[in-house]
Amino acid sequence: MKKPAIYILTNKRNGTLYTGVTSNLVNRVWQHKSNSVDGFSKKYNTHLLVYFEQFDDMYNAISREKQIKKWKRAWKVRLIEDKNPQWLDLYSELVL
Repeated sequence: MKKPAIYILTNKRNGTLYTGVTSNLVNRVWQHKSNSVDGFSKKYNTHLLVYFEQFDDMYNAISREKQIKKWKRAWKVRLIEDKNPQWLDLYSELVL
């Protein structure tokens, strides 16, 4: 699944949120889940993929990531709950 995407990870429902951008969503989320990269996600155990959007080009993906990172937490929670009200881990949808 090599396609530019933004994604939001959490450690639990209404928990810590991590927003990122990648060109390979499956691989990047696996890196977070396996703690193979040091950083925020490893420190706060944000391993549940609760939201993602895919794009045709990286420019638009990066622009969207920057936009979402500036948002208030409540707006991010609303974004997640509009598409994923149960805060389910969406990673399995990517790898099936």
